[in-house]
Amino acid sequence: MFGKIAVGANRIRPEMILNEFGQIAHDEWLKTLEIRNNVKLGAFVVMPNHIHGIIEITRRGELHSPLELHSPLELHSPLELHSPLELHSPLDLHPPLRGPSNNIGAIVRGYKSSVTKKLNLLKIGCQVWQRNYYEHIIRDEKSYHNISNYILNNPAKWAEDKFCAK
Repeated sequence: MFGKIAVGANRIRPEMILNEFGQIAHDEWLKTLEIRNNVKLGAFVVMPNHIHGIIEITRRGELHSPLELHSPLELHSPLELHSPLELHSPLDLHPPLRGPSNNIGAIVRGYKSSVTKKLNLLKIGCQVWQRNYYEHIIRDEKSYHNISNYILNNPAKWAEDKFCAK
C-alpha cells in the first residue's frame, strides 16, 4: 500500500521506496511536530503495510493529556489491507475548538485519521489502519539505541515479516 522494498545491485542494503500513499504517510508523520509542540520524533520508517516510529513526549500538553512523560515510545501500527472502506460521520458538526490532545493515543489517532482522510481523497477504496497499535516505553539509552536500529534496519528484514505479502 505504501510502496515497496527495493533490493538490487545499486543498493548497499534493502530500502523502502515510497509510493504516493507512502509519501503521504511519511509527510503526515512529520506534521506531528507542527501540530504538537511538546513532542520529539525519533527514528521512523514507513513500511509497505505499516509504520514504525519513536515519539517522545517532552512535557504535559493540554489539560486533557496525561502527566509529563520523558520516555519515548516505540510505535508499530500494521495495516489491514483487505478490509472494506470504513466511513465515519460525526454526530456533532460544531465541536468546541481546542488544541490537540497530546497523549500517545491521541497522537496516533490524529496521525491515522489525517493519513486516512488524505488517502480517501485519492479513492484508495479500503480501510487503511487496523484498530489499535503497539506501544513500548523506552526506559534507557541502550534500549533507545536498540529500538532505533531495529526501526532503521526494518526494510532489510521485510522478507521475514509475517505480514509481508509473498
